Order: sequence, then C-alpha cells, then structure tokens
Amino acid sequence: MKTINKISFNDIESIPQLVKDFLNQKIEGFENNTFSLDHFKDQIHLKQNSFASEQREILSDVLEKQLSDITLSSKQKENLENLKQPNTFTITTGHQLNLFSGPVFFVYKILQTIKTCSYLKENFPDFNFVPVYWMASEDHDFAEINHFKTENNYYEINEKSGGAVGRIEISDTFFISEFEKEFKDSVFGTELILMMKEAYKVGNTLTDAIKTLVNRLFSEFGLVIVDGDSKELKKQIKDIFKDELLNFSLQKNAKDKVDFLTEKYGKVQVNPRDINLFYLSETRDRIDFDGEKYIVVDTHKKFTRTEILQELESYPERFSPNALMRPVYQEKVLPNLAYIGGNAEIMYWLELKDYFTTVQIPFPVLIPRNSMLFIKEKTVGKIEKLDLNIEDFFGSFTAITNQKILKDSTVLSLLEEKEMLLEKGFSELKAIAETTEHSFGNMVKAEEVRQLKSFKRMKKRLLHAEKIKQSELLERLENLFLDVHPSKTWQERVYNFSVFFSDYGYSWLENCWEEMVVQESKLIIVAI
Repeated sequence: MKTINKISFNDIESIPQLVKDFLNQKIEGFENNTFSLDHFKDQIHLKQNSFASEQREILSDVLEKQLSDITLSSKQKENLENLKQPNTFTITTGHQLNLFSGPVFFVYKILQTIKTCSYLKENFPDFNFVPVYWMASEDHDFAEINHFKTENNYYEINEKSGGAVGRIEISDTFFISEFEKEFKDSVFGTELILMMKEAYKVGNTLTDAIKTLVNRLFSEFGLVIVDGDSKELKKQIKDIFKDELLNFSLQKNAKDKVDFLTEKYGKVQVNPRDINLFYLSETRDRIDFDGEKYIVVDTHKKFTRTEILQELESYPERFSPNALMRPVYQEKVLPNLAYIGGNAEIMYWLELKDYFTTVQIPFPVLIPRNSMLFIKEKTVGKIEKLDLNIEDFFGSFTAITNQKILKDSTVLSLLEEKEMLLEKGFSELKAIAETTEHSFGNMVKAEEVRQLKSFKRMKKRLLHAEKIKQSELLERLENLFLDVHPSKTWQERVYNFSVFFSDYGYSWLENCWEEMVVQESKLIIVAI
C-alpha cells in the first residue's frame, strides 16, 4: 500500500461550501469550534466546569453494564477507569447500526476518533482522552441499515421492523452463507466470516451484533462503545426533554441559525420540528402537539400535559431524541470535547449552536472526518497513461471527457471561436443601439440571449456527435471513472470494509490509522 496524495477538502469541488467555510473559519460564531490546540484547551476548561462527578459515576456504571458481555482489552479497561477521573475527556463519533458496519467510511471515522485522542494526549499529557463510538441504536429506519455491498455482491438481512433497530433480534442469517461463498478463499476471509458469525448469531439484537463487531475490530485501540438507549443516561436529560415538550425550545432557539444558514447556503440539512422527540415502545413514533394533547403520530396514544410529564418522569427511556436532539443528549451525558462526523452531520450540528447555549451545554469542536480511497495500482497506471491524475476524477467528469476527447478537435475550437464572435458582435450592436434609444439595448440583449441559447444547444449536439466518433476513448474514461467511483459515488460510501480487510487483515486497519490526518480534513488516496 502506497499513499499517492492527501487532498484538502478545500480543493475538492463536491465538498459542500458550508463545510469549506466552516473549516476556513468563515462562518461567524463558529471560529472557536474548529480544530486547533487552543480551541481544545478552551474546550477542556469548559467541560471541566460543566460535567459533574456524579455524571461520571453514572456514565461509568452504565458502561460497565453495557460492556459486561464482551471481552475488553487492557487499553479499554484503562480508558474505562480513566473516565472516572476529572482529567479525562472523550472524543466521539456516532453511526447507525448498519449491517456488518455498512459502507467503509464507518471504519474511517472511528479510526480518526482514535487517532485524535492520541494526538491530544501528546499535546496535553496531563489529561486523558477516550475515543467513543455512540451507537445510534434508537433509529427506526431499518431499510436504511439492513444491507451492505462488496465489489461483487449485495447483502441484506430481513427482519420485522418499525421500532428501535437496536432492539431487533436476529433470525435471518441467510446472508452469512452467501458472504461465506464470496470470501472463503480470501487471505483473511476466514477471519471475516468468523467475525460475522460471532456478531450475527440468531437471538442477538442488532445492538449486540454491532457492539461485538466493533469490539473485534477496535478493542486493541481502546475504543469505548456507548448505547444511548439507556434509562440511566436519559434520566440526566429529563429537564431538557421536558422543556422541549412544553416550550418547543430547540426549534425556537435554532431559528436564527437555521434562517442564516438557509439564506446563505440555500437549505439546511435537517429542519427542526416543534417537538424533536419520538415516543419509543414496540415502535418509534414522532410526538406532536395539537394545541390540547400530545399525540404519538401513527398510533392511538394521546397524553394530556400532566400525563406526558408524568410519563417522562417515570419512564424517560420511552422518549427518544431525533437527529437534531441526539447531539444534545450525547453532549449532556459525556465529558466530550469534539465530535467527528461526515459532512452532512457537521452541517446539522451547526444549526444547534444557539440551542446549546440555551440549555447550558458546551458546544463541541466539530471535525469533518477524513475520506479515503483505495485504488488498484493497475487503475493508477491506466489513468497516468491518459495523462490524467486521480484527483481529476473528483472534479467534473464532463470536463475531463471534454479535455481528453475534444483536446485536438477542430469542431470544438471552431465552435468556441464562433461563440466568442457572436458574443462580441452582440456587445458592439448593443452599444450602438443604446446610442439611438436606451431601451433598444435591452432588445438587443434579449436577442443575444435567444441566439446564444440556440447556439449552445447546437454546440452540445455537435460535441456529442464528436464524442461518439471517439467512443473507445470515452468508454475507457467511463470505466476508469467507475473504478474510482463505484455506483457513480465515492468508494467509501459504497463498499464495505470487508473488500479491503479480506486481502490485508488488521494491517489494513493499521495503515488507515497511520495515514489518517487529524489536524485537517482531507481525502487520502492509497494505491493497493
């Protein structure tokens, strides 16, 4: 494995402008929530003053129970002990309970979380930093997590859904036998198959499965796994849930940020609701308010104000935060300094800054996670033969094809020449027309728009015909694009980690860890 390049997110066209502006400290109010040692120093101070020793005791008790059924490494045990101490803090990432971890970026975000803790320990030796993976066990969108893909196959688990996915018990294990067929002859295929069989035993819940799998992969790194579906943890956030039910506080206090982000960037990632809570029973359903009663949507359950407050007091575990409330819950119950997430996650966290201030919880440092691309050396060679770089495939593919196919095209040069002449001619005509009567300039401009539109339509058709003449080169380019972007999207969003682990085993994880950049957000390209 050889790292070819590490490209800054600022240099990648498809990275959202909001994320780039955040990284470059161009969004007012978030300058101190980006990655820097000074910001971490401030964050340590803020969290020290807001996270009580009683909260550490509760967290330690919960973790002891939740992790009692898995084998912990000495590093994990050390981290759990450290969490009881006031000089210990967490760095957290979270993810859904995707089947066998889902797309491979799941692995990257956890490894970056782990490496960030090592980096902080080097720079703040008097403090301890524990990497945490927060399991999104209460999500109810089973269709979103019930599958994964390899280079050759699509795997799916079929179970009854509707409630919190983490509580679903495994009964369908057909996908395991199919997976075994694909990987039984791989170098580390046996290891993968044993992992899967251990995690996805009949009777295990999906929470059990992911906890088992993640522990197999990351226990030696000291990763601590947290399940938010916990009565003891939710007791700590009852007052915030109560305020949400009575006053719709998240939506009200996030409004200015949502309006600002919408105006500047076109839309926000998640729009807050009046009530950002679900009711958790056999199913997980949104809580709404009709002006008189609290309604559990798509059920017959209704509560008066007194009844729902009593329900919250007695059964806090039945109240489940939605995507926007979950960060608040996480930061309330963990001594957390930073959250590492994908671009979409970072964008919805940004909506919450003012609400965090309202509920008096420190808003964390936000770190857009690194991306990685593992590409075969043979593919790299093919790209270089065409006098291209892999980086070119993260811009406009149309621009690449035009550059290569139409490079020496007389048709393209002639069309561009005539288009420039047309624009120049109309510019001169408009200037003369306006000396006769100012409104005539608008008439000429309208005619220019009409003719240029027609010209561009003709240009597109002629260039398409030119490309067809060079269909072999176009096909080569398209195949290379799919090698870099399987299913026409980033590799890390398609393939499961098994694609790489099957050939390299734990050394692949170690290589990912080594190449991971913690101070900046980058795309790391590795030839294999």
